Amino acid sequence: MDPLDAISPIDGRYYEDTRELSPFFSEKALMSYRILVEGEYLIALSEHPRIDVREFSPEEKYRIRDMHNILKEDALEIKKIEKKTNHDVKAVEYFMKQRLEQSSLSDCKEWVHFALTSEDVNNAAYALMVSNGLEYVMLPNMEDVQERIYNFAHEYSNVPMLARTHGQPASPTTFGKEFKVFASRLETQIEKITSSELLVKLNGATGNYNAHHVAYPNINWENFTVDFVGKLNSLGEDDRIIKLKPSLITTQIESSDSYVDLFNKIMLFNRILTDFNQDMWRYISDGWIKQKVVATETGSSTMPHKVNPINFENGEGNEEFSNAMYEFFARKLPISRLQRDLTNSTVKRNFGVAMAHSLIAYKAVMNGLGKISVDEEKVIDELKKHPEVIAEAIQTILRREGLDESYEKVKEFTRGKKVTMDDFAKFIDGLDIDEKIKDELKRITPTNYTGLAKILAEK
Repeated sequence: MDPLDAISPIDGRYYEDTRELSPFFSEKALMSYRILVEGEYLIALSEHPRIDVREFSPEEKYRIRDMHNILKEDALEIKKIEKKTNHDVKAVEYFMKQRLEQSSLSDCKEWVHFALTSEDVNNAAYALMVSNGLEYVMLPNMEDVQERIYNFAHEYSNVPMLARTHGQPASPTTFGKEFKVFASRLETQIEKITSSELLVKLNGATGNYNAHHVAYPNINWENFTVDFVGKLNSLGEDDRIIKLKPSLITTQIESSDSYVDLFNKIMLFNRILTDFNQDMWRYISDGWIKQKVVATETGSSTMPHKVNPINFENGEGNEEFSNAMYEFFARKLPISRLQRDLTNSTVKRNFGVAMAHSLIAYKAVMNGLGKISVDEEKVIDELKKHPEVIAEAIQTILRREGLDESYEKVKEFTRGKKVTMDDFAKFIDGLDIDEKIKDELKRITPTNYTGLAKILAEK
């Protein structure tokens, strides 16, 4: 379909930004992951010494493992079968049997999907999809954003700026330190995301291994599940970042609690980034951050002078939209009537949609960060207009020296008033303190009263 004909902006306007998620979250990808799970399960059956599946040759194992690399025409064939079965997992099973029928494995085709319910296949397939999609697409983009903000923290670690608490002038900080706050928060969430696990079940129609046990009552099927999930974790050349973990106590479906936990972590990452976007928007609005001007771009259809912070706004909008979906997943997925209902199935098909909107946001923010720089001169000039912010420093040193009612004296002098550095000098001269302390107080300025901000930014 031409992107211009797409209903969803993911496959239309933002297709170039989201297409890298297609190998993990498309309909064809879901088919591929289902075949992968079914194939690995068939091989696991053949490798168990007490199950009556003959041993496969290396070439046969390769054939089974290669089966999930489906082409478009294979996916269309599966859809054709599904029209007859009205069951997507059964269509995959029949497709695999057709392929095995044409090979030396024809005698083993009935072992495909042995004792399984479709949810055994689906939950493992989705776990692999989400794990791989995060590892190969989402996390690299999240790390890029965090690293770019971290680099800004170093670059502007020593640029003093006016802080605002409750929107009012407050004790100075540095621009780098404020970038570092966000870099640190995002880093914490990335660490939490990468330590996540996704639960996988393989225990049949109502979670009791009924079919498994009736066929082979002397096999420890719980251990089989643990071993099988371990094999899924080892697929590929590298250790899986977001690992799969066996879930042994379930109904027909895995409860999806582990997805909710993971999505909540991604959601918080997005909320932190929204907080960052809004601060960037304000700094740009105040003129403290400059945006690069691209000659061919237009900021407004009617106001020629405009250079709008559209990337940060775009990022914010997609973060919020993505989070709305994650919040819905968190409300919906842990609930299923009795041993199962089908409402979770259609919902899970939208995992990639939520991630796509997050991905759009991350790329938009990266574009925005690539166009900005701090107007150091303007930032420092603005800070100098607010000498009252050193009031905290003055009253703190006066407290140290034991001056009675130190805070109250400085409060009476400054609160709600427009004061200058000369006013501060006169105030200090009128205090009954040692001349050495007066000199110490007079050396304090808005631009040097930044505490450990530079050190913290460069940590």
